[in-house]
Amino acid sequence: MANPVAVGLLESTVRITGVVCMSLNLAQKETVVAEVAQVAASAHSAIAAEYRGLNVSQLTALRVKARSQGVYLRVVKNTLARRALQGTHFECLQPSLVGPLILAFSREDPGAAARVFKEFVKDNDKLVVKVLAIGGKVLPPADLERLANMPTKEQAISMLMACLKAPLDKFARTLNEIPGKLVRTVDAIRRQKEAA
Repeated sequence: MANPVAVGLLESTVRITGVVCMSLNLAQKETVVAEVAQVAASAHSAIAAEYRGLNVSQLTALRVKARSQGVYLRVVKNTLARRALQGTHFECLQPSLVGPLILAFSREDPGAAARVFKEFVKDNDKLVVKVLAIGGKVLPPADLERLANMPTKEQAISMLMACLKAPLDKFARTLNEIPGKLVRTVDAIRRQKEAA
């Protein structure tokens, strides 16, 4: 039978804070590790940020924005996160997983998580980016701006198409210039003969 004092204390804690911290059982931990590992295996980039000081509504706003941009966000215990990241490109993040962190994985394009965090930090300075990773390399938090400015897939394709199209356009202009030069030369000869 449960201790009535402990139950009363727990109920008052729930009423005051609205949150009860409960530890996960082994099956739940395995599920979390498997889920994060699956996302990390297919992600393009990852960001770990400290969320200390953010309230529930701010975290909810961050999650909504992330979901709309194709970014996976998860608050995970650091020990579970280290296990989940083993064998992925983001294994390099393991030494940096210290403190209360939220992990963000860009699933669709490499700069998506950085763009979400960059926008969110403008209004919420309590979110502090600790470390970034892309392609198995750790980047400092100062590179958030650089990662956020990476082109999306559509932008990269359009830039590539512009690069491929430029030589063809120049070649076409060169071919069109040959008849134009011929016409101008013939016209100049005609003017010389008329003048003479």
